[in-house]
Amino acid sequence: METENTPSLPVKTELAFESLLLITAFIWGMGFVAQRVGLASLPPFAFNAVRFFLGAAVLLPIMLLRRTTKAQLKAALKPGLLAGLVLSLGAGFQQVGMQYTSAGKGGFITGLYVVLVPIAAMMLGRKTAWRTWLGVVLSFGGLFLLSVNSDFSINKGDLLILIGAFFWTGHILVLDRFAPRVDPLALAAAQFVICAAVNGGLMLALESPTLTGLTDAAGAVLFSGVLTIGLGFTLQAIAQTKAHPARASIIMSLEAVFAALGGWVILHERLSPRELAGCAVMLAGMIIAQLPARQPRIAV
Repeated sequence: METENTPSLPVKTELAFESLLLITAFIWGMGFVAQRVGLASLPPFAFNAVRFFLGAAVLLPIMLLRRTTKAQLKAALKPGLLAGLVLSLGAGFQQVGMQYTSAGKGGFITGLYVVLVPIAAMMLGRKTAWRTWLGVVLSFGGLFLLSVNSDFSINKGDLLILIGAFFWTGHILVLDRFAPRVDPLALAAAQFVICAAVNGGLMLALESPTLTGLTDAAGAVLFSGVLTIGLGFTLQAIAQTKAHPARASIIMSLEAVFAALGGWVILHERLSPRELAGCAVMLAGMIIAQLPARQPRIAV
């Protein structure tokens, strides 16, 4: 008979883990809405500092329940420092850019890391399939429709978020290198603390947040810190240990779709037909870039 290289988990189990990833994509997509709402009361670096501190705080009881050791924390410190610094740049450019663009556009432009990661990996010596290049062409073609105006100018916010997407790409490559060597929750907590500290320093140097502003933004900060960062990361960490890698990546691409839907329903943001076409083309590129290679059938 003929068999294929397919996952051995029961279908119901796979669906359960993929459902967790879908919930994560929804939470992360709604996180762009929370970021936009929070900016009405808190400046960007203050918002980032508080939400990443909350994200680290959410992981603390989970680490205690898992009995994370001092040795695991120590091992995660150096990679957590590097990951946290790169994360600070990605989150910083993103949050500053969110002042000038919509939640939906922010979600789709950030999602470009999906196609940038394999390209960056190729530069580091890994093979890149032809469909990845097709995904890159489609994604950047969609970006042109989404963000480039008729006079070939680009919205300030879109440009800042695009710069941030390159740092999100670097962040994923850092995690890919170091995460298998250390406890993932310890690494996550370390990078969140570093990111909170960096953004806190920038807040003190460049901004003047108020207690009233923090109070007004409390709902957005709690959603972004507790759900987007704390719970979202935990669900992803659990689900991606068992979910099918290719389907998991495609499900996570829906983060951008949920961001656009959230911006439309909650913030009443509207995208033009050209921008909607750009979103559709970008999503197609993201999905194509993540399609698995066809496995050869093995006669037995």
